[in-house]
Amino acid sequence: MMIPDRSPFHGVRAAQGVGRRAVLRGAVIGALAAAPVPFARRLTDGSDKTTASASAEAGAPASARTGAAASASCADLPLVGGAEFPIGLYWPPHPYATTVERYAQIREAGFTFLITGNYVDDSAILSQSLAIADQVGLKVLVASDPDVQNLAARFTISDDRSVPMSITTADARKLATDALNRYRGFGSFAGFSLGDEPPAGRFPSLAKAFAVAREVAPDYTPYSNLVPGSGSGYQSFVRQFVDTVHPPMLSFDRYPLLTSGEDTQYFANWAIIRSEGLRANIPTWTFVQSVEYNGHRFPTAAELLWQINTSLAYGCKGIQYFTYWQPDPARGEGFGRALTTADGTLTPLYSAAKNINTTWLSQVGVELKPLVSELAVHANETPPAGATGFTPDSYLSGTSGSAAVLGRFRPTDAAKTRWLLIANRQYNTSATTTVTLNQATVTKVSVFDPASRAYVAQADRTKIVATLAPGAAALYRLDA
Repeated sequence: MMIPDRSPFHGVRAAQGVGRRAVLRGAVIGALAAAPVPFARRLTDGSDKTTASASAEAGAPASARTGAAASASCADLPLVGGAEFPIGLYWPPHPYATTVERYAQIREAGFTFLITGNYVDDSAILSQSLAIADQVGLKVLVASDPDVQNLAARFTISDDRSVPMSITTADARKLATDALNRYRGFGSFAGFSLGDEPPAGRFPSLAKAFAVAREVAPDYTPYSNLVPGSGSGYQSFVRQFVDTVHPPMLSFDRYPLLTSGEDTQYFANWAIIRSEGLRANIPTWTFVQSVEYNGHRFPTAAELLWQINTSLAYGCKGIQYFTYWQPDPARGEGFGRALTTADGTLTPLYSAAKNINTTWLSQVGVELKPLVSELAVHANETPPAGATGFTPDSYLSGTSGSAAVLGRFRPTDAAKTRWLLIANRQYNTSATTTVTLNQATVTKVSVFDPASRAYVAQADRTKIVATLAPGAAALYRLDA
């Protein structure tokens, strides 16, 4: 089964595998259509209002109209704030596999949170999921609660009663409050997922949903994830989302491991997300491909690591896996193995993810999370479409050897210390990349050891020679 793409980037989505996440959401929306809705609404036709004029409608809380309220307390929000690097997953175990044993496997693999789905979509099973997450130390973003779906996706929030399929701001507040009261007693509850891959026409109503969530649940994280894309139209789309919705983070998905090779627009997409995240001063998150489906191959361990490290080099502050559990093949799109098969058998990718998450990503993520992305460039290769090539500057005077993605980071204060992540550009071959350092600036070089979580000074401060396995990376601190 294929659900038609309704995004403004149909050509991009066609190359990526149109509707793969929409297919997974289909059962939830279908259930909602059959469920009674306990609030007033107009049903003059069967469609949501998706015009930009909705942004002018009255009745939204004040925080819907200002970016300051959205970002003022992000440092205190679950997952976004704190020292721990967020490592999440979508499509968790289904209700019959929502057990302590299964959730313990997730936590043992280094995951810190999950986004609900896979038929975990009523208050009883959601409460069971949160209770089990409490036991094993996972956080949960609730996406599939019917009230959350009605608030964020199914209806338009408008106090204009002529708007078809609309709920009032008071209705939205009641939905958010009822959902919050169901889950706030669980320590694992981190917030609400308020929209996955929303089209631009939904942004005004989604902004009101975010504003209501911030008003009703200010201590919890409102979340949404964007479609992939590239080009100036996509950059305008992302900017519109950020400036309209005011999310606490900017999350997107793009799955670059095609059966035909590598997605040539992968880095162009990341460049736009990085740019807009920096402009808005919010962290950027991504999904990595951890499942095979139509036109997309089953990743190797090195390919999974490559996606993570190139994302880190572009300033990523949260890694999410799509998917953890294999979606039922009957859902369409040819979903194959993920970290588990459909019957719950762990695949080799589970072990790979566990090794990456627990021995590298969680440690290096803690180092990078509080830093600001200053540079993301491609060295020793012609830059891919939309990406930037290396040029010398006051810290780095030259490069040679194997192709690499260089990510440089600065602290939030005026300190001159910098951090440099060198990521192997290739996932199928080892690399040796040399970066020459500017001696007028750099006084000491140390390499990060994830095992000890310490930096080890290297004798030579004139250059870095990074020898990297396929998909691997190394982090250096440059004292200045």
